[in-house]
Amino acid sequence: MRPLIQFFLKHYYFIFFLFLEVIAVLLFVNNNYYQKSIAVNATNSITGSVYTSFNNFSQYLSLTGTNKLLAEENARLLSLQQSSFIKTDNRIFVYDDTLYRQQYEYVSAKVINNSTNMASNYLMLNKGSKHGIKKDMAVICSEGVVGIVDDVSENFTSVRSLLHPKSKISAKIKKNNYAGTVVWEGKGYGNASLKDVPTHVKIKVGDTVITSGFSFMFPEGVMVGIITGFQTKKSNDFYMINVKLSTDFNNIGYVYVVKDMMKDEQDKLKKSIKGDE
Repeated sequence: MRPLIQFFLKHYYFIFFLFLEVIAVLLFVNNNYYQKSIAVNATNSITGSVYTSFNNFSQYLSLTGTNKLLAEENARLLSLQQSSFIKTDNRIFVYDDTLYRQQYEYVSAKVINNSTNMASNYLMLNKGSKHGIKKDMAVICSEGVVGIVDDVSENFTSVRSLLHPKSKISAKIKKNNYAGTVVWEGKGYGNASLKDVPTHVKIKVGDTVITSGFSFMFPEGVMVGIITGFQTKKSNDFYMINVKLSTDFNNIGYVYVVKDMMKDEQDKLKKSIKGDE
């Protein structure tokens, strides 16, 4: 405390002079419109920059939570869109008395591990069986098809990526509805092949490929990719079609697991049919 008093006494005149200068400047600015406007603008500019920087930093810190909330909201909206419902005939389904019955629900999940350069690629999600996820459910993202649930624990899910030789996705050419099968043949993480499309079908580079809905695993109309080339062989009645995948498998943050609410009913019917054979 004593050094501070000594400093004040030693520089008393200088401190008093600064005090008078500050008062003079304030009086001058306050009584002159032009100088006052300049001072206010300068102050606003400085404080505005500080607030902007602080706000940007705060937003950066909250990005993880924001992305999670957005993914959950998107999952809810996907569950409500018309493609998630199957049209029925209320003259038959009297109990429900409705024209549409919901077929698909969506669960958002974060990708915590992902491979793209292996012979067989997988993703790991941060949700599992306690969130309603089961084996063989479809997995999509905002860009398109991702893969199929391969294994599930209570809190985690292993997904067999589309970039896997055993992944076979029923798809169709959007403009004419001709269906085929999308398979990955190891040609990089951005490319796949569409097979089983007969050569009499008219196709061209740039045509869109979407899920067919035939498998009742993926909803109809999910983006798969764009045709980038095709060829035929004389000994084959089907095209060899190259597809540029719409999903960037090197940059997947959040995905949506598709719950087919009618799958159990379909599986029971399939078993009964096989039992009669």
